[in-house]
Amino acid sequence: MGDDAASRLRYGMGGEGHGAGPGRAYVPWILVLAALWGASFMFIKVAVDEIEPTAMMAARLLLAGAILLAILVARTGLRAAAAEVRAAGYGAVVLGAINGAVPFTLIAWGEKHVHSGVAGIANASVPIFVALLAIRFRASERVTGLRLVGIVVGILGVAVLAGLDPEGTWWTVAGTLAVVIASLSYASALLYTQYRFPEAAPLVLATASTLAGAVLLWPLAAFQLPREVPSWEALGSVAALAVLATVIGILIYFRMLAAYGASRTSLVTYLLPPFAVFYGVVLLGEPLTLNAVLGLALILVGVALGSGVVRLPRRAPVPATPRA
Repeated sequence: MGDDAASRLRYGMGGEGHGAGPGRAYVPWILVLAALWGASFMFIKVAVDEIEPTAMMAARLLLAGAILLAILVARTGLRAAAAEVRAAGYGAVVLGAINGAVPFTLIAWGEKHVHSGVAGIANASVPIFVALLAIRFRASERVTGLRLVGIVVGILGVAVLAGLDPEGTWWTVAGTLAVVIASLSYASALLYTQYRFPEAAPLVLATASTLAGAVLLWPLAAFQLPREVPSWEALGSVAALAVLATVIGILIYFRMLAAYGASRTSLVTYLLPPFAVFYGVVLLGEPLTLNAVLGLALILVGVALGSGVVRLPRRAPVPATPRA
């Protein structure tokens, strides 16, 4: 393997089609990743009745960080792993806050007031916020035409999701908006990672930021620990969040980035909300409301347009009429 290819695999920056193989080999991985991340909203809903959001997510981050650190140590050795995690510096602390501690806690708090499917739909707005933030922080990014329309449609979808539930209360609106703010935090983390860690090893960055997020949350979590031992369902849900949604999800995500490229990996954005709604309706008995369906449709259309996935075909230039 050449240095170029090795670098792409190490840093998760594979170009389109590198290692993709024939056909649609990436489709099963996309489905698995969407199923894992979509299930996280269900696990949060199960646990949040017994475990407060900060305590739940501090435990999730600590367990996930410990597992990721063990994997890193197994690959590089203890001394090298410690040095690489330390080298990530304060940037990993910032990332641990905006990509872990803050959005995780906001989503868990939001799910105290909204269904897990609604939270999954609201979380699909991340690419909309990426496009909006890029206008301010990436001068080269111009959002015009269909992309601008997509952003407007996506924001309208969020408004429909939050405000058109006839049975909702102000707490329902607040819960939905908490998940939307979490999506803004995730979008900030994406841009920050590209700026601060353009060539960081994904496993090192994931380990350092996950552990940092746990450290940031535990002082708050200490005041919200459950007074009684939670049920096995709640504890199992936290473990599933850490192992399935965080550790395995992260490893699959970076493997896909390296093997199939960013645009194919980003398709998980479209599949995650339907999985979240499916789990909520089928396994938790949540209702499927009209505002959820409309909000999902508008947000996904907005994401497709705003991210540039859907574009109008360019007209071919009219050939000049030959002159005699």
